[in-house]
Amino acid sequence: MNLEFNLNLFESVIMSTNPFDKPLEKAFSLGTEFLNDLDTQPVGARLSYEELKSLWSWDLPEKGMPAEEVIEELNESAIPGLNLNQSGRFFAWVIGGSHPSAIAADWLTSVWDQNAGLYACTPSSGIVEEIAGSWLKQLLKLPPQASFAFVTGCQMANFTCLNVARNYLFDQAGWDVEVEGFYGAPRIRIICGDHKHNTITRALRMLGFGRNVMVELPSDKDGKLHVDEVRKEFERDHVTPTMVILQAGEIHTGAFDDFKSIIPLAHAHNAWVHIDGAFGLWAAASPKYTHLLEGAEDADSWATDGHKWLNVPYDSGYAFIAHPAAHFKTFTSQAGYLKEDGKARDEYNWTPELSRRARGYTTFAVIKELGSTGIEDLVERCCRHATAIVEGAGQLPHVEILAYPIINQGILRFRNPSAGEDESKHDQFTEHVIAAINASGEAFFQPSTFKGKRCMRVSVSGWRTNEDDVRRTIAAIGEAICDVSRR
Repeated sequence: MNLEFNLNLFESVIMSTNPFDKPLEKAFSLGTEFLNDLDTQPVGARLSYEELKSLWSWDLPEKGMPAEEVIEELNESAIPGLNLNQSGRFFAWVIGGSHPSAIAADWLTSVWDQNAGLYACTPSSGIVEEIAGSWLKQLLKLPPQASFAFVTGCQMANFTCLNVARNYLFDQAGWDVEVEGFYGAPRIRIICGDHKHNTITRALRMLGFGRNVMVELPSDKDGKLHVDEVRKEFERDHVTPTMVILQAGEIHTGAFDDFKSIIPLAHAHNAWVHIDGAFGLWAAASPKYTHLLEGAEDADSWATDGHKWLNVPYDSGYAFIAHPAAHFKTFTSQAGYLKEDGKARDEYNWTPELSRRARGYTTFAVIKELGSTGIEDLVERCCRHATAIVEGAGQLPHVEILAYPIINQGILRFRNPSAGEDESKHDQFTEHVIAAINASGEAFFQPSTFKGKRCMRVSVSGWRTNEDDVRRTIAAIGEAICDVSRR
């Protein structure tokens, strides 16, 4: 009897142990440790590819190991190869660290593990996307009747919008691409600037458009299109069905195209106007900067990111379409096992994916955490810090300011004091200074090329950046210049 009692007790203890407890507790402990150390650790990863690769076991394991030990080992191997983009001194790309509510919501999203492709699969995930999509349109000053899609990022947001644009233009030309396919379809022309983001080119390639259909118009010193250049192209050919692709926030300068002039011109020629606003569309959330988007609300589609300026976890992008019927027609599909509610919004009808992560929760959480005034402050704060870094660095020796921030992006160049007019040596000096800044661990930047010159982008997108980060960054730039100059 005692033996039977002890076995039953042992079995009940084993059965009551939650197998998720230890790995989740370990992940929480390691995650909070990582976040707590952001201000004291080097911002950029500094080991070589070979050194980082040596930290990982590449042999296929024959036997398993406890989940909490897997998490411990994973953390130990990964940490040396992470760039701390959550730091307030990460300025290499338009990447911001996630807000507290967004991280917590993302953890819960993984715990819930919902397939947010169909309302019937996960009703709450569908409803939260409806709410968050409506809030986003209000924040970004977009038409309330516009349809939307939650996707992985602005690459797929651009793809989604341009896919609808392509099919819409075919339909207007009397070609049903949904039935006839692409072969024999009318030619479509793409008008864009020579400083468009490469996600536009990739989206067009995925949609079957070759390079020869793109008409790249020259931009001004800030990478901005002028209405006269667009007008000349329409005067040259006013018949071919056309997409006009504009930018809200050029990747180096943050420049905005002239929406108020170009969009009416394009619409007068029955063109579809798409705005790539990966980060710049968020200027609409600030009364101080919303004038930069005057006229943008009249476009046909818009794309932006959540994991950039809104600071939600990767991956998060948003596509908005002014023509919901065309949007629905482009992506909807029917199958016997896909039960539609008839009232609720089925997400797969608006996105490229069927199975997909429930991305609405993190967006919902951040907007709830910050409110519209908090998002306004986030935008204005980042712009203020970008200006402070560019202007502060501009007072240092051997620094040339190529572009003052229009919003949260600026460009610096470092001039070799002994190079004279040899631009290649200034390019080399610039790269050496950036490498020295990164080696210090105090800040992290990346080199780029703008208008033929190697430069350093200053991209302030993270909610954690503060005045002390600005001070430390300017000091690190000054020390790097001195260090490289002495070599």
